[in-house]
Amino acid sequence: MGIVGPNGAGKSTLIKAMLGLVAPLTGRSEFFGAPLRRVRQRVGYMPQSTSVDWDFPTTVLDVAMMGTYGRLGWIRRPGAAERARAGEALEQTGIADLAVRQIGELSGGQRQRVFLARALAQDPDLFFMDEPFQGVDAKSQGAIVSVLHRLREAGKTVVIVHHDLATVREYCDHVTLLNGRVIASGPVDEVFTTELIRATYDLGADDPGAAGRDGVSRR
Repeated sequence: MGIVGPNGAGKSTLIKAMLGLVAPLTGRSEFFGAPLRRVRQRVGYMPQSTSVDWDFPTTVLDVAMMGTYGRLGWIRRPGAAERARAGEALEQTGIADLAVRQIGELSGGQRQRVFLARALAQDPDLFFMDEPFQGVDAKSQGAIVSVLHRLREAGKTVVIVHHDLATVREYCDHVTLLNGRVIASGPVDEVFTTELIRATYDLGADDPGAAGRDGVSRR
């Protein structure tokens, strides 16, 4: 599912509130019928790359292995099994050859794939991804899309904050249009219409940019 809306609409804040990373004003979040603390291992999160200190001295493999920590508890240390799982995740994202590289040496697209590998190493049932295509090159975008398709085939649920209207239909089965509140939510063919996009982005019918930039059929 894609969460789509203009800058400042609250897309990233919504995800963070659901995951307990910021305090919600009201309400509560449940996943699989339980509070997050009880099912945390089943819920993965891929943050925006801009929210990370990339000067921290650690390797690509170490970051990917962080996805396995939730299964270890407080006493166990990551071993061969966790290293193998992290290595497999790096293979899936196409950056296994970068395993020993420092994260500060990576390009924008490689950084996104490292965080995707960390989420894959966790092996959750539900993925939240905040702008996974932001600042990536064509090669990294293709690698991320390939992983998303495999996750879908495996029966996983993926929720992405997305900004490129032209690719919403290609990447998403369902979409939530957000601008401070939920404008509409449902199957992409029903919700991702010109009328609702204009309402979400506060575009008038005579706005010169309203037509042709959303990549949707006229309804």
